[in-house]
Amino acid sequence: MSDGQLQPWQWPEAHWRGIVDRVRAGRSLRPASWPGGARCAIALSFDSDHETNELREGGESIGKLSQGQYGNRQGIPRILEILARHDVRASFYVPAVTALLYPDEQRGIAERGHEIALHGWIHERNSVLAEADERDLMLRSADVLEKLAGRRPVGIRTPSWDFSPNTLAITREMGLLYDSSLMADVDCYELLLDGEPTGVVELPVEWIRDDAVYFNMNRFAGLRPYTPPADVFDIFRRELDAAWQEGGIFQLTMHPHISGYRSRIWILEELIRHARSLGSVWFATHADIVRHAKGTPA
Repeated sequence: MSDGQLQPWQWPEAHWRGIVDRVRAGRSLRPASWPGGARCAIALSFDSDHETNELREGGESIGKLSQGQYGNRQGIPRILEILARHDVRASFYVPAVTALLYPDEQRGIAERGHEIALHGWIHERNSVLAEADERDLMLRSADVLEKLAGRRPVGIRTPSWDFSPNTLAITREMGLLYDSSLMADVDCYELLLDGEPTGVVELPVEWIRDDAVYFNMNRFAGLRPYTPPADVFDIFRRELDAAWQEGGIFQLTMHPHISGYRSRIWILEELIRHARSLGSVWFATHADIVRHAKGTPA
């Protein structure tokens, strides 16, 4: 009987170790200090999924597509206005299909000095793709973003933070500086592939610091938002306060079509104000934080 026919409790040690060790956190890259004497680095990010959440499922719901379009019409402008008012730089993770639907949006984001990075082709699930298909989509996505934003992306966030056994190898092949899809730490770390250092840096995410888990709803599946915006702000603020106390990174993931509403967008502005009230903080793109952690000049 092959390992694939066994139940997990029947696996030989070599099999389960191979699964665990395929992609693993390596050496910590927590820097001794942050630029300008800042105590904490603030990594704000926005996943511009827009209509791709519906499209990636093969869906054609006009209602759901309209919710995605809100991200372009209202979410992104509101976010950019807040970032500009507070002179903050952030990272935007953009599916190639979003970029093709809204090329002017991407040009405007890039012109304001924000980072645009990979987020799949159509917000596909990496883990169900053949290796050749995953590689093709990642390369084509990079080409699209480079053409529209004027700069080739240096980082990736996989759609839905889905990660196949091949994702890291392809990321390394492409020469990308970092990934921001995994959750083994709160500080940057180097990713290992089958126990070997890759040179690819992880700037970790966490569902706790993602607006989607608190606000998403699906009217046909009985999924309803269960956390008031004030409580979401409190969770994010406590994460920020802890990062400040530790002298580490506060990383946040928001979605323009989710947090771009009038009753929620205040969370972003209040977090920025709260961060500045703590003292010296460094607002930076994910790429710039990774470069600093790795000791690599921009």
